Amino acid sequence: MDKILSRDGTMIAYRRQGEGPPVILVGGSLGTAATEAPLARLLAPRFHVVTYDRRGRGSSGDSGPYAVEREIEDLAVLVTAVGGRASVFGMGAGGALALEAQAAGLPVDLLAVYEPPYTPGASGLQYKACCTSRLHRLLSAGDRAGAVELFLSVTGVPADMIARMRRAPLWSDLVAMAHTLAYDDALLGDGSVPAARFTAVTARTLVVCGGSSPTRARLSTRALADALPRARHRTLTGQTRELAPQAVAPVLAEFFARDVYARRAS
Repeated sequence: MDKILSRDGTMIAYRRQGEGPPVILVGGSLGTAATEAPLARLLAPRFHVVTYDRRGRGSSGDSGPYAVEREIEDLAVLVTAVGGRASVFGMGAGGALALEAQAAGLPVDLLAVYEPPYTPGASGLQYKACCTSRLHRLLSAGDRAGAVELFLSVTGVPADMIARMRRAPLWSDLVAMAHTLAYDDALLGDGSVPAARFTAVTARTLVVCGGSSPTRARLSTRALADALPRARHRTLTGQTRELAPQAVAPVLAEFFARDVYARRAS
């Protein structure tokens, strides 16, 4: 992987593949460049695809204390590295980061997000507050494995599957990144869609959800699309929060191809 220095001196590891208009993939909670590699391979025949380890994950460095602004700066240096403008796809909490970055002025031509985990509504905000409290208690106690278990259970992973994951080689990698769950928790604020702030999102945006995802996730993506000035919503039949790269790749390729036409027209 290549490495680049972010504004605060944190080293960010990233990988490029393919040729064409630049597309940056922003991973979700506990995700790395390797997590996004299958989707990157599917997009690489048509796009210059960048995957990266968000700070505190994989081969990237980390500098405290955490602030959303630092992660926006990380994404900004990658945009600069690919020529100063890019299209972006954010998965889960990575979608929330991409939206925050564009609202802050990051030069994004087209933006697509898949189920940023906002939890609007009174019950959703109460649920988010409870999860935040539990997460910080576990991390403060040094129970990194417990924090990972909490995240997996909240995202709908059955208890028996979590037990099997604990015995798998991947588990140690997840535990090593457990502290970054607090980063994504901070990124999501109180869980509500920050509608007022997102009026500054100027990029054309595709908000995607899975047709078999939980009702809360499907409703929150609708609320998000309604809050964005230039957004449309799309549901992928049969998909869940465990999004299949083969299902979303053609949707993204069609959407991001608009950038090709716009560049040619200019």
